[in-house]
Amino acid sequence: MANGAPATSERHSITLGPDGPLLLHDHHLVSSLAHFNRENIPDRKPHAKGSGAFGELVITHDISRYTKAAALQPGARTRALLRFSTVAGEAGSPDTWRDVRGFALKFYTSEGNWDLVGNNTPVFFLRDPMKFPHFIRSQKRLGDKGLRDQTMQWDFWTLSPESAHQVAYLMGDRGLPRTWRHMNGYGSHTYMLINEAGERFWTKFHFHTNQGVENWGGQDAEELAGVDADFHRRDLFEAIERGDYPSWTLSIQVMPYEEAKTYRINPFDLTKTWPHADYPLITVGTLTLNENPENFFAQIDQAAFAPSNIVPGIGFSPDRMLLARVFAYADAHRARLGVNHDQLPVNQPLPEVREHANTYTFDGPMRYFHSGGQPTYAANSGGRPYADEQGRLEDGWEADGEMVVAAQTLREDDDDFSQAGILVRDVFTEAQRRRLVETVSTSLVQVERAEVLERALWYWDSIDAAVGQRIRDAVARLSSQTGTVSVERTPLREGDSEEE
Repeated sequence: MANGAPATSERHSITLGPDGPLLLHDHHLVSSLAHFNRENIPDRKPHAKGSGAFGELVITHDISRYTKAAALQPGARTRALLRFSTVAGEAGSPDTWRDVRGFALKFYTSEGNWDLVGNNTPVFFLRDPMKFPHFIRSQKRLGDKGLRDQTMQWDFWTLSPESAHQVAYLMGDRGLPRTWRHMNGYGSHTYMLINEAGERFWTKFHFHTNQGVENWGGQDAEELAGVDADFHRRDLFEAIERGDYPSWTLSIQVMPYEEAKTYRINPFDLTKTWPHADYPLITVGTLTLNENPENFFAQIDQAAFAPSNIVPGIGFSPDRMLLARVFAYADAHRARLGVNHDQLPVNQPLPEVREHANTYTFDGPMRYFHSGGQPTYAANSGGRPYADEQGRLEDGWEADGEMVVAAQTLREDDDDFSQAGILVRDVFTEAQRRRLVETVSTSLVQVERAEVLERALWYWDSIDAAVGQRIRDAVARLSSQTGTVSVERTPLREGDSEEE
């Protein structure tokens, strides 16, 4: 039993005679039923469906000129947990639905846990967090039918045209990764790096798969969703189980601190990438997954990833989405798992780090670590230390101006469609463009409101006029036909030579 004593039976309840009623004092039966009623915890709102594995980050190159973070020093080896997920689907939804994939990392470093929460794309749909709840609701289900709906998805996207770059990724081949092992991962946000001298730099993190990028064709993905809804979860577990350990090369882009003030695009806009011609990739190391979870619930479902988990040498940036997520992700776990979710084994820092932890948070449900009879307040006269730094923050930045409710100031090359156009016109191959047109047009013929459809066609015209016209033609053709469009059914490989 939970208290450590042996249970009388796991097969039979206590009854009054072999054919009589149950007895209330059968506390093992009562405890088993009560615990069973409470086994489930709330799903994540986005990223509900997913799985992951443990591994190691090994630093093979010297980037100490940019950061003093212990986990990023040459030769450092850091245990890691990587959780993959879809964004929109519920916990029971198919792995192979068209969607952006989450790529959430937890590094158990010697200086504390460092979480890097990203996706398999280098950009996102939004640049302002006020829109985030609205965006997620538009990808979920209608209030009356309880069904997902193409009309409300395209309605939101086209009324928020900053989504164009990410939507181009989603509707392209990378919206259907063949496996988690065959897709890239990105920190997506802009972060700060700080070196031992206190110099500051802006950075983006990239994880390029060493297995090569491969994707499904649309019909194969749909069929697989019905055959094996857990395909990606199964593939990862079985690959690691047989010793086929997937790996990714970690690289960074680095922007000098002062250049961010005048660069031609806003470097803190999550809908934009930094051109590699201006800020080339710098190789850092290799992330390898080599250990499956022993218990899915304890080690994957209860894993809490939050960008607020940061370590010395790495900081935040003025990226609005990042700053909101610094609060929102940790708070989601407080609501889902409890205020002491950081004390669950999978979320604890290394034992030697935990041993010297001195936090001023107290009590709450499921408190395991505690501070005994030490003072619970600061300042105090009881000899308990507390943080009390003053002056300029080494990971801070300058800001000034009135309090406003406004979009960010546009820079020379800040617009919503240019980078999306470059992606579909210059990065995608002709075969990829053909599949993009088929995917988008098949989606748009399901849009039920004429004004939303016309806005969606304008949206694609704005991304690229030629692709937009092909989509218009395909929508017109499909609208006059019955049945569905066939999509290429062989695995889709792509070279990783493109910038993103």
